[in-house]
Amino acid sequence: MRVPEVLRHRDFDLYWGGVVLSQIGTRGAVAANLYQVYELTGSTAQVGLVGLAQAVALVVLSPLGGVYADRLDRRRLLQASQALALLVSAALAAVTLAGHATVWAVVLSSLLATAAATFDQPARQALIPAMVPREHLVDAFALLNPSRELAVLLGPALAGLLIAIGGPGLVYAFDTVTYAVLVGVLALLRTPGLKPPDGARQPVWQSMREGMAYVVRRPVIRQLIGLDLSATVFGAYRVLLPALAADVWHTGATGYGLLSAAPSAGALIGSVWVFRLVRTARSGHVVLYGTAAYGLAVVGLALAPSLWPALVMALALGAADAVATTVRHAAVQLETPDELRGRVSAGYQIASRGGPAVGDSLMGVAAGVLGPVTALAAGGLVPALTAGASALRSRTIREYDVSRPGATA
Repeated sequence: MRVPEVLRHRDFDLYWGGVVLSQIGTRGAVAANLYQVYELTGSTAQVGLVGLAQAVALVVLSPLGGVYADRLDRRRLLQASQALALLVSAALAAVTLAGHATVWAVVLSSLLATAAATFDQPARQALIPAMVPREHLVDAFALLNPSRELAVLLGPALAGLLIAIGGPGLVYAFDTVTYAVLVGVLALLRTPGLKPPDGARQPVWQSMREGMAYVVRRPVIRQLIGLDLSATVFGAYRVLLPALAADVWHTGATGYGLLSAAPSAGALIGSVWVFRLVRTARSGHVVLYGTAAYGLAVVGLALAPSLWPALVMALALGAADAVATTVRHAAVQLETPDELRGRVSAGYQIASRGGPAVGDSLMGVAAGVLGPVTALAAGGLVPALTAGASALRSRTIREYDVSRPGATA
């Protein structure tokens, strides 16, 4: 079997392996945060505090992270952010294993870890062009997407297993180890230092405005972000999984781990499928149909009568999300010049990561009022209706194709 050309680059191989391992730990820790808060309180509204903490950190700090990703040595910025996250995870592991964990300790750790990630994520995206030649850049991003889903698949499943063995503290200890590995991997990279662009001499706020202004000027990026937000905010299912698993489907920690991992198993299938779809269908159609299918699958998850139908719906929503997300990510990268990639990636991060965080808080509160089944079923209708309205109202996404970047922007 022929090895993809992008995997013939030493630095990218090291980086890819380290990032996947770190993401496995991170995703497992997030699943453990949600489970631990529900275990401590029995309240879906308080579980939503984890998402609220993440949203605050993302919205406030993401633009700043993008600015520094475009003006500092991205490798060293990544090392610093990973080291901070390592300390946070180690502290939470120690508190939890000692039996002194509180809801606010979990929420604070989520806030601090997400704060570190707001500087981490734009730098991760913007560092890749330094490791692979331009002709392999799209392949590198395409490979990272299913790798992320692999981490999302393994992380929650491993979290469920570790929680069953030794509780959430064991998950946080594992997360600490994965951060340490990535810090070491980054030290081995031989990437050239970033040459500061002229924009590095601008005040920070002016650099932020430059990145945001670019997003505003590009209708295709704006509308892709809108579709992303409709799915991630109103289809935020993960915050309700502990309540659904315990009170509706009556399964334990292992069942919760399976439910948390199933969307990522579907996403792996969707990530492979999308490469065939974009060769036979217009990319904009793939995004619109994928977003609508995601919303309908969320509705199906909410209404599932037992664990096994719920797992099928979770697989379906993961596949649909991966199909739409892969095209959205590729489009944003291809529509953005390299000197703005950190800042635009940070702006997109507010939607792609901040959206789920806001959604966790919103759906947690809604479930406290309406119950988890009704809240999730109603929320899942929003992305389906938004995709339909976008298809009817505008040709920007409907006619967009990643093989012709800029054509409809």
